[in-house]
Amino acid sequence: MTTTVPTFGERLRDWRQKRRLSQMDLALDAEISTRHLSFLETGRAAPSRDMVLRLAERLEAPLRERNGLLLAAGFAPMFPERSFDDPGLAAMRTAVEAVLHAHMPFPALAIDRRWILLTSNAALAPLLEGVSPELLEGSVNVLRVSLHPKGVAPRIANLAEWRGHILSRLRRQLAESGDAELADLIRELAGYPGGEAPPRAGEGAIAAPLRLKTATGELSFLSATMTFGAPLDVTVAELAIETFLPADPATAAALRTMAGV
Repeated sequence: MTTTVPTFGERLRDWRQKRRLSQMDLALDAEISTRHLSFLETGRAAPSRDMVLRLAERLEAPLRERNGLLLAAGFAPMFPERSFDDPGLAAMRTAVEAVLHAHMPFPALAIDRRWILLTSNAALAPLLEGVSPELLEGSVNVLRVSLHPKGVAPRIANLAEWRGHILSRLRRQLAESGDAELADLIRELAGYPGGEAPPRAGEGAIAAPLRLKTATGELSFLSATMTFGAPLDVTVAELAIETFLPADPATAAALRTMAGV
C-alpha cells in the first residue's frame, strides 16, 4: 500500500475550503490575483516562502499546519515543535505550574491538542475517585477519563448534557484543525453510553455546568480554557489550561474543605 502525500496546492485548497472561502475571497485577503491563487492550487505556479506564510496567516492555519504547508512547498519548517518536558520550554512550564497553583483549591489541568494530560494541580485528584486505574495509566486522555463508563461518567449527574458539550467542542476543534486523530477520538467517545443533549438554557444560566456526584454531595462546576497568546512554538500553541470554577457557594466551600483551606 502506498500513501500519497498532498501537494502544497492540495493542502492550500483543502484549508481554503475548510474556511469556506472562495478563491476570490482568499485572493483579495492575501492581495494577490485570483489567477495566481488558482495556479498555486493546481501546481502551475510555485509559491515563495513569504507567500506560503501569508496565505497560512490569512487562513488562520494552526502553526503545525503552517509547517506542513512550508514543507509541501519545499521550505524548512519555521515553528519549532518540542516535547512538554524539553529544557527549552522551562519558562513555559513554570508559567503553567504557577497558573495551576494559583487556581487552588479549584481543579485545573494542562492538556495538549489531543487532550492528553500534561500536568495538574492537587485539587484534581479527589474528582478522580472511583476511576478505573487502567484509564490513568500511560498517556491519560482526560476526555476518555471523563466519559468512559469506567471513568468519571457514572458520577456525572447531567451526563447527557456534559457529553453534548464535550462532543460539540471536539467537533469544532476538528473543523478548525483538520486533525484526523481527533476524528477517531470523537467516534470513540460518541460510542460510549450516556446520550447527548444540548445545554439547558434558563434564567441565570451562563454556561453548561458539570454536575458531579460525590460522597459530600453534588458539586457543580463551570469550565474555562486558557491558552498562550501569540505563540511561536507548536507545542505552546497547542497547549491549553482547563480550569473548573465552582458554580455555586456550596461547591466552593466543599472544595476548600477537601483542600484543608
